[in-house]
Amino acid sequence: MNNKVTDDLNDQLRALLDKESIRELVQAYCNAADRHDHEKMRSLYHEDAIDDHGAFFHGAAMDFIDKLPDIQATMRILHHNVTTHNIKLDGHKAEGEVYVLAFHQAEGGQGLFDVLIGGRYLDKYEKRDGVWKFSHRAVLADWVNIQEQTVVKLEHPFIAGSNIGRPGLDDPSYRFFEMFRRGKR
Repeated sequence: MNNKVTDDLNDQLRALLDKESIRELVQAYCNAADRHDHEKMRSLYHEDAIDDHGAFFHGAAMDFIDKLPDIQATMRILHHNVTTHNIKLDGHKAEGEVYVLAFHQAEGGQGLFDVLIGGRYLDKYEKRDGVWKFSHRAVLADWVNIQEQTVVKLEHPFIAGSNIGRPGLDDPSYRFFEMFRRGKR
């Protein structure tokens, strides 16, 4: 194999590995948000990163993470699902547009209500010291479906005896997994 082919193949492999690392970063974000794992969330952003969650928060990502316990206090269920993920690489920097479906069950003045958001994450990533992290994340909503009274029925007989997911350390995944640990990527 000549050097040109080898160099091209190495470049393609590097791009593939970088994109996979970025995809894993985005998926780790969803897990950290859903499990209320603020230590893990902090590990996903560079120290000088910016986070723009619209009305909830705009500023330094570390300050956003400091506010997460208050933001998430009324949320009984968080369930983030990423779908289409477009990534453009430029050396040690990258940009990504990530489609997300995020379900929230929250407690309000009238009881539990549901919010289903179809939106996108507009991300900028940087690879520093060999690790990809968020340098800037903006969240936008393309559509929202709000149910003023929850339609979630976790006490329905159909699922009686099932393992039920929850935010925090009580989630069954922490008893099941040995390799996935709270606070770790």
